[in-house]
Amino acid sequence: MKLMTAAFAATLALSAGAFAAGSGGNNTDASPANKNCKKGEIWDKASKKCVKKQSGIISDEDLYQQGRALAKQGQYDWAIDVLALVQNQQDPRVLNYTGYSHRKAGRLEIGITYYNKALAIDPNFVLAREYLGEGYVAAGRKDLAQLQLNEIGNRCGTTCEEYKDLAAAIAAN
Repeated sequence: MKLMTAAFAATLALSAGAFAAGSGGNNTDASPANKNCKKGEIWDKASKKCVKKQSGIISDEDLYQQGRALAKQGQYDWAIDVLALVQNQQDPRVLNYTGYSHRKAGRLEIGITYYNKALAIDPNFVLAREYLGEGYVAAGRKDLAQLQLNEIGNRCGTTCEEYKDLAAAIAAN
């Protein structure tokens, strides 16, 4: 059995913390769309109102959560706009959901570029590997998707959600 690296342990802790904070699954409560904000606005928890989007007025974590929620709701371009406001553009989670939004909006190559940036920072980020693999499936490159599936299996086993989801995507195509 391979030893758990510190980076992998940190990724698991971040993922567990994010899940507990309501970012796991399809929870979209953080979405500005759910707060009746218009495109071009973000939700300011402090003032409890929609505000014009601009960097520095909302924390990076809140911006990430809002961008992620928008992406999961299919508001891809809005999600990209919100994620672009995050000051730390080297956060693998931000890169991952920027890639996800581009991929889902039909900009597959741009999405793949963002996933690779996220994985260059954190090679153990299995969600980015899952989404990268799904991008490869969409591009007709099941061979590259299988490589990502193998990497996920090496990092979290064959029973983790990311492994199961990518395996299902590969099998369906």
